[in-house]
Order: sequence, then C-alpha cells, then structure tokens
Amino acid sequence: MKLVIAIDGHSSCGKSTLAKRLAQQLDYLYIDSGAMYRAVTLYLVRHHIDLSDHQAVEAALPHIHIHLRPHPEGGIITYLNEENVEEEIRSMAVSKQVSQVSAIPAVREYLVAQQRKYGANKGIVMDGRDIGTVVFPQAELKIFLTASPEIRAQRRYKELTDEGIAVTFAEVLKNVQERDRID
Repeated sequence: MKLVIAIDGHSSCGKSTLAKRLAQQLDYLYIDSGAMYRAVTLYLVRHHIDLSDHQAVEAALPHIHIHLRPHPEGGIITYLNEENVEEEIRSMAVSKQVSQVSAIPAVREYLVAQQRKYGANKGIVMDGRDIGTVVFPQAELKIFLTASPEIRAQRRYKELTDEGIAVTFAEVLKNVQERDRID
C-alpha cells in the first residue's frame, strides 16, 4: 500500500533533504511545495505585479503553469510555463518575497489544489508548510521538523554560497527570521 507522507516545519530546517531521501528510498514521487510558491513569486516579480494587490495577483494565476519533473539525480526540477526555473527560484530575491506571496489566500487555494492532485494516487512525499494540516490532513505519515533560526540560517547560507551566490550570513538570518514572522 502506497502512502502520502507529509513533512512540515520551519524554513531551512531540512524538510527537503529528508523528503528527497525518503522519496528516493521508497521509490515515491517527491514534491517540493515550496518550489511551487517560489515559482508563483518569480512569475509575479517578473511581471511587475504588486504583491499587495491581491486582485492583480489572483488575475495572474491562470497564466501560471507549474510542473515538477523528477531530476535524474534525485529531487525535482521546477518548470514555470515550460521554463526550468529551479536555480532562479532559490535566489534571495525570491526568498525575500515568497512568504508574502504564500500568505495570499488565492495563491494558497490555487497551489493546494495542484498539490492535492499530485497526491491523489498516493506514493508521494511532500514537504512544506501546512502539508499535514491543510493539504493532506489525512496523510498516513506526518513529520514536523524544526531547528533554531541560527542553525537554519547556517544551512541556508551554506546552500547559497555552495551555489556561488554572494550573500552574508546576517542577510540570510534576517530572511529566516522575517519568513518565520510572516509565516
């Protein structure tokens, strides 16, 4: 019997790392819900849509098509309107705005519906915020991860600098703390 496994927790606490490994071990589909919110954020930023104008954001949603495809080496690749945006959605520019976008009810409704479609046949591991409470409240296995803001900022800082992105630890810590406040 295949399961829906929901992994919740704070940003940068290791949800994705755990989810990817678990999905790989079980031969399940891995879904990064955060990548979906990041893709919406990227679209809105690219199209200069005022994030505080919820009507404009909602009007843009039908033009946003997100596809998550398995990466040959594990994990997923995020496509926004058929463009691979996996690297761009991980930038600090997107990170600084994704919490604001994810708080917009129309965005949440739009993406939760897509996430539920991924889980309809079970055999998935999905990580993100509210996965076990809102997206899949009936998930057979729910895991919640957390860590201090400093530890999470260290993880994110290393991830970004390993990718060659110039950022300071203070900037990353401030972003983690701000995302916690908004979320």
